[in-house]
Amino acid sequence: MTTLHTAVPPMKLSGLEPVRIGVTVTDDGTGTSAVQATFVNIGERTNVTGSKAFARMILNGEYEQALAVARQQVENGAQIIDINMDEAMLDSLAAMVRFLNLIASEPDIARVPIMIDSSKWSVIEAGLRCIQGKGIVNSISMKEGLGEFKRQAKLIKRYGAAAVVMAFDEKGQADTYQRKVEICERAYRVLVDEVGFAPEDIIFDPNIFAIATGIEEHDNYAVDFINATRWIKANLPGAKVSGGVSNVSFSFRGNDPVREAIHTVFLYHAIQAGMDMGIVNAGMVGVYDDLEPTLRERVEDVVLNRTPKYKEGEQHLTPGERLIEVADAARGAAKDDSAKLAWRGTPDAPVSVSHKLSHALVHGITEFINEDTEAAYQEVLTRGGRPLHVIEGPLMDGMNVVGDLFGQGKMFLPQVVKSARVMKQAVAHLIPYIEEEKRLQEAAGEDVKTKGKIVIATVKGDVHDIGKNIVTVVLQCNNFDVVNMGVMVPCHEILARAKVEGADIIGLSGLITPSLEEMQYVAGEMQKDDYFRMRKIPLLIGGATCSRVHTAVKIAPHYEGPVVYVPDASRSVGVAQGLLSDQAAQYIDELNADYAKVREQHANKKQTPLLPLAKARANAAHIDWAAFQPTLPKFIGKRVFKNFDLAELEPYIDWGPFFQTWDLAGPFPAILKDEVVGTEAQRVFSDGKRMLKRLIEGRWLQAHALMGLYPANSVGDDIVLWTDETRSQRALTWHGLRQQTEKPLRDGVQNPNRCLSDFVAPLNDAQGKPSGLQDHVGLFAVTAGVGVDAKEKYFMDDHDDYSAIMLKALADRLAEAFAECMHARVRRDLWGYAAAEQLSFEELIKEKYQGIRPAPGYPACPDHSVKKQMFDLLQCQDIGMTLTESMAMTPAASVSGFYLAHPEATYFNVGRIGDDQVQDLAKRQGVDDKDLLRLLAPNL
Repeated sequence: MTTLHTAVPPMKLSGLEPVRIGVTVTDDGTGTSAVQATFVNIGERTNVTGSKAFARMILNGEYEQALAVARQQVENGAQIIDINMDEAMLDSLAAMVRFLNLIASEPDIARVPIMIDSSKWSVIEAGLRCIQGKGIVNSISMKEGLGEFKRQAKLIKRYGAAAVVMAFDEKGQADTYQRKVEICERAYRVLVDEVGFAPEDIIFDPNIFAIATGIEEHDNYAVDFINATRWIKANLPGAKVSGGVSNVSFSFRGNDPVREAIHTVFLYHAIQAGMDMGIVNAGMVGVYDDLEPTLRERVEDVVLNRTPKYKEGEQHLTPGERLIEVADAARGAAKDDSAKLAWRGTPDAPVSVSHKLSHALVHGITEFINEDTEAAYQEVLTRGGRPLHVIEGPLMDGMNVVGDLFGQGKMFLPQVVKSARVMKQAVAHLIPYIEEEKRLQEAAGEDVKTKGKIVIATVKGDVHDIGKNIVTVVLQCNNFDVVNMGVMVPCHEILARAKVEGADIIGLSGLITPSLEEMQYVAGEMQKDDYFRMRKIPLLIGGATCSRVHTAVKIAPHYEGPVVYVPDASRSVGVAQGLLSDQAAQYIDELNADYAKVREQHANKKQTPLLPLAKARANAAHIDWAAFQPTLPKFIGKRVFKNFDLAELEPYIDWGPFFQTWDLAGPFPAILKDEVVGTEAQRVFSDGKRMLKRLIEGRWLQAHALMGLYPANSVGDDIVLWTDETRSQRALTWHGLRQQTEKPLRDGVQNPNRCLSDFVAPLNDAQGKPSGLQDHVGLFAVTAGVGVDAKEKYFMDDHDDYSAIMLKALADRLAEAFAECMHARVRRDLWGYAAAEQLSFEELIKEKYQGIRPAPGYPACPDHSVKKQMFDLLQCQDIGMTLTESMAMTPAASVSGFYLAHPEATYFNVGRIGDDQVQDLAKRQGVDDKDLLRLLAPNL
């Protein structure tokens, strides 16, 4: 006889209609219990990170079409819809509020509960204020500590929502059964016992990771999730279990039948173990019993990580390898043992050399490129052709395929750069033939017909070129003739070269703020020159410090021709094609109309009022210096660290920006499992780790550092560093800028108008008498770029742009890691003001440590000019670091800044400043006002 036990109440959710999600525990009389649950489908397509189509609609403001996606999810059986607006180019909070408000007016969508999905708490809280009924927050975790976890849980409880709790704590994401169980149990006890959270409103996500990746450590991921689910249901009463189901099949992206089979088998076992809900595309889940038997068996071996059943004489393969054997068959494609090289054909089924070249270009394969290029050349010769015809014909045909796939989002930037490497090697093979042809016949006939010629350069005073080099490669891959002039190129040289080359477009790149003024200057010089003004030659603007608004407002008005902001490499092709196409006039008219609108919006933008400088200073950050006992450094003066061990820097690397270099969007490490770019992110990450290993073992680069610790005091808005403890001789005066915008009230108290000097003990008290306070300030300069130019040249001479760009990206990451490593040493030892510090890597990246290290040129210290004093004091030339006239550091893979130790020291944005502060700063620095206008242009 079966009896029912009384269980905790079911989860109750609602949109306009109520939804009950519960479990029934049964006992068959033998003491064996079973879980009966109805699996809840959470629609995943209203998610900008999971659906390119939905992201495009939201970014284009097409909210009506986006609503249709949500409606379709509900019509297809989604009982809850997951909404995520986390996109770098989007105001996530505003988009979330707008979309939820629109859903509220659509009863056929609003009838189901909403899952508010965001990594930003501000977006989640804004969403909770909008939704009707009772929804779900996705997600919270203990990764930032118990304090923040409990704070967010209390707010969710107050808003009356349920919560997804990720199996993630201060040590990182749970990837084993033991870690999943440990974290979920701890979170449950905190939520239920300490926060008073209803158990039935807790949904654990024990992390679904990709299986069959070829990495042994990943083989048990599905089993660990299923076992953790079974444990949670047995030991944490009322708790639900959910997860992102599509993650499990990620290694088979592109093969939908196999992915569907993996989802089906995984859910079959996970639901039996008690999984309550999952974020999954209902169209990507089949019927377990309907799966083809061989496919189902092999998928089950992979999902359950079980030893395959072998017949006598069968080759022993891993479950993943056995699944790969039938994967193509499942997709309807024939497969045999020679599939890896099937693209090269067989004696019985030959393929053309054009096909081979196209395949090699699309897949970045260099192994046979010289052989195939030679074959193509010999074919051309038999037809009376020229070596140039190989480039114009099969090679360009292949690159056009690459360009089309990139434009359609079917290839990603790292793949395109690899394609360029193949192309360059093919062209290099043909060069001797072309040179010989020229020698024999001066007039060698017509040239390759390109789509246009573009002269591109990093502007005078700036040394950063990774982004520019990537743009160069991408444009070349799309049949543009690109002349890359390098870095630190003066305006007159750029314009002269453009005339000589007959350039159709000029492209300018820059990273540091003074580069914006240099770009503005180049635009003005083009306007003065009849050659450019009459032809209206387009000017492209790119670089991290620039923006569409800055281009429209500050640069475009200086030149009559088209001035276009290009946000990243992937946009450069479309912009160039638009400017040089038959529809160029229409494209330019639309561009001008857009920029006119941007200028109008900027002019009408309500500016936060500025305070007079005296009033801003009166509202400085208040520090109780009488209660503060500064820690004395272990030495005064500077220290040199030459040939620092690169292996010691590797653990400090923040890989997040590495993927941004390659135009791959998403937070690390989640990007490795991203539905859209995850596969390519894994590849480029693997390539990066592999080169990093070779770089360290081969000592390709040298890392050097200088740091100094000096007695210091604030004098008004300035910070004075003294040569010694007598505090009688100045070593450096760091002139600060103070926030001048009117600050809002918080709890009846006005927020302070901060200046970095607020965090350093004053030299004099309020009455102007010596304070006697003994504070200190540090400064540093580090580089990991010594040797990068020689190694880059080696790769470029080998026609290997991919490795050259990879090298510079790694050098940048090592420089930032060096800065992080040195700062940690300063805090714990050399200065020792946080000697007992014990922080995880994630906490270091999130700057949870005491003190700050502001860098000139960044928001809290926008004035670059202090670098000259820093470099003089530290004598940075001793480690090969110098400054350009625009205060850019060389080598480019370098970081410099200051160390401030006070516990209340924080980063902030100076923002707009008034003329009174510019004049005051000019007087303190002993310079003319005009000299500051260029340096501080973005703040004026």
